[in-house]
Amino acid sequence: GVGSLPIVLLVGFFIGAVMVLQTSSQFERFGQTALTGDVVALALVRELGPTITGLLVAGRNASGMASELGSMLVTEQVDAMRAMGTDPSRKLVTPRVVATILMLPLLTAMSDFVGLVGGFIVASFELRLSPVQYWTRAIQALEFSDLMQGLSKPVFFGFILSTVGCYKGLTVRGGTQGVGRATTGAVVVSSVFIIVANFFLTRVMLYLARRGL
Repeated sequence: GVGSLPIVLLVGFFIGAVMVLQTSSQFERFGQTALTGDVVALALVRELGPTITGLLVAGRNASGMASELGSMLVTEQVDAMRAMGTDPSRKLVTPRVVATILMLPLLTAMSDFVGLVGGFIVASFELRLSPVQYWTRAIQALEFSDLMQGLSKPVFFGFILSTVGCYKGLTVRGGTQGVGRATTGAVVVSSVFIIVANFFLTRVMLYLARRGL
């Protein structure tokens, strides 16, 4: 959650800035520099913001969950909880899954905003866009469906990365070496699942948008 905020904001800022750097020459070529705000807003809110934030949190939190729970399993703390009649899933897994699902949309929203700010700063210097022009176009480009798409994806991503992290941690085999393998596996698997899930979620949401749902 909070521990991931600095890296999420830093990456979000520079993604927005780089987007403007990469597209500015093309916009100037066709005399459409006013579209900068539209492109940055739509790309960040729909795709880049949720996906990049999910991958960053997966690298930090999924690995952390796998490492922490794996260490507890290796040191027999999980077995001790079972011996005392406590369900490890309810005590260890559920709070982590719920917290990740709640926090990831908030982190994504902040990443989107900071990315728009980064894009605006570069657009001001590279394209000489005024604040009113940039922000007006960015806001007008976004529809309610775009916001829902950008904030619903992190819910699924949060569930995926937290579930994978907890599963890898609670299925560690091979002592301390197994904890290391589980940590690496949690990052790799959750990242792949997020990328794949993003494709199918985008496909479904575009279909629903075309149907007017």
